[in-house]
Amino acid sequence: MKKVLALFLVSILMLTACSSGSNKETSDKGKDTKEVTVWAWDPNFNIKAMNLAKEAYKSENPDVNIKVIEHAQDDIIQKLNTSLSSGTTKGLPNIVLIEDYRAQSFLKAYPDMFHELTSSFKAADFAQYKIAPTSLDGKNYGLPFDTGVTGLYVRTDYLEKAGYKVADLQNMDWNKYIEVGKKVKEATGKSMLTQDPKDLGLIRMMIQTSGSWYLKNDGVTPDIAGNAALKDAFQTYKAILDADLVKPVSDWGQFVAGFNSGDVATVPTGNWITPSIKAEASQAGKWAVLPMPKQSGIANSVNASNLGGSSWYVLNIDGKEKAADFLGKTFGSNVDFYQTLNKEMGAIGTYKPASEGEAYKAADDFFGGQKVVSDFAAWTEKIPQVNYGMHTYAIEDILAVSMQDYLKGKDLDKVLEDAQKQAEEQIK
Repeated sequence: MKKVLALFLVSILMLTACSSGSNKETSDKGKDTKEVTVWAWDPNFNIKAMNLAKEAYKSENPDVNIKVIEHAQDDIIQKLNTSLSSGTTKGLPNIVLIEDYRAQSFLKAYPDMFHELTSSFKAADFAQYKIAPTSLDGKNYGLPFDTGVTGLYVRTDYLEKAGYKVADLQNMDWNKYIEVGKKVKEATGKSMLTQDPKDLGLIRMMIQTSGSWYLKNDGVTPDIAGNAALKDAFQTYKAILDADLVKPVSDWGQFVAGFNSGDVATVPTGNWITPSIKAEASQAGKWAVLPMPKQSGIANSVNASNLGGSSWYVLNIDGKEKAADFLGKTFGSNVDFYQTLNKEMGAIGTYKPASEGEAYKAADDFFGGQKVVSDFAAWTEKIPQVNYGMHTYAIEDILAVSMQDYLKGKDLDKVLEDAQKQAEEQIK
C-alpha cells in the first residue's frame, strides 16, 4: 500500500510539474509583446531606412516599439547559422536583413524558421527579379527592399573630348564600350574603369543582363561549362584589360578614390554608389548615368542588370505577426514612405508604385538635370530574373582563380570545364 501511495504522490508531483511548465510555455508564447527587434548592417543605409520605417509606422501602431540593432553582415550570418542550426531561437530578432545572394541558403537550410509573408504584401507590386531569391516553393518569405539596379555612370566632359555625347551611347553593348574607351583614353589619358581582380562583380552584372547565373534555374546545379553568357563575360573582361582601359584597385577606398579623383571615365555598378559619386561636389554637372551595357555575343541580353540588394525576413518566433504587419505597412505598401527614403538617403526600393511619386521624378542637378532615380526605377523593371541559389560566393572563389588562369593563357573552354568540375565537387 505504501508503494502504491508513493507512486501516486510521484505521479501527482510530475503532473503538477508538467502542468506548471506547460502553463509557463503557453504564457510566454501567447504574451502580447510590444517590441519588435530588427537586425541589419550599414548605419547609413539599411539601419537608417529601418529607422525611417519605424517613424512611419508610429501613425499605424504607436504602441509597438521597433528596436533596431546594428550588426556587421558577417556577424548576422554567423549568429543566424549558429542559432538556427542548433534549434535555439533565444536572442534572435523578429526581423533580419539578408542579402539576396544568400537568401536561398537560409530558406532551404532552415525552412521552418522563417515566417511566411505571402499575405503581408503583393508580390506583383515589386520588381520581379527580386521574387525568386526571396521565395521558396511558391511562397514569399522575404519582403523585397532595395534594388541593386546597375547603371553606367559616365563623365560627360571626358566623353565630349573623345567626340561623344550621352545620346550616342544609349543602350550600347560591351564591344561599343571598349571602342569608346579606347578613344577616351587616347583623348584624355584616362582609364575607363577601376577593377579589383579579386572582385567578380563585373562578371555578375554582365551575365544577369542575359538572364544567366553561375547555377541553373534550380539554384543548385553549377552552370559554368557551356554557359554562353559566362564565356562571353570572360572574353569581354579580358578584352577590356587587353585594351588597357583598367585602373587596378585593391579595396573599396581605392575604388571610390578612382572616380572621385577623376582618374576614370566610367563606373559600371549598382545605384547605391550615387552618394559616393556625389560626394565630390566639384564634379557636379559632369556626370550622367546610362543604361548598363548588354552582352555583345548574346542575343537575348538587355541593358539592365543588378549588383547587390537585400530583403527583410521575419523569423518564426513570438511577435512574428506584429513584425509582418510592420513590414507590410511600411516597406510593403507605403508609397509616401518610399519618397521619404529617397529624399532622406537616396535609397531606391523595388516597390513599383513608388516610382510614380514626386521624389522618384525629381531632376538631379549633379547629373545635369537628369531624372536619375526615375531612370533607375525604369531599368529595375527590366532586370532579368535569375535564381541566385545557395552558392554565389563559393563559386566566385573558384572563378576568381579561373579568371587568372584564363588571363595567363589557358584555353577558356578548359578553364570553364575545370571550374565546373571543381564546383560540382565542392557544393555536393
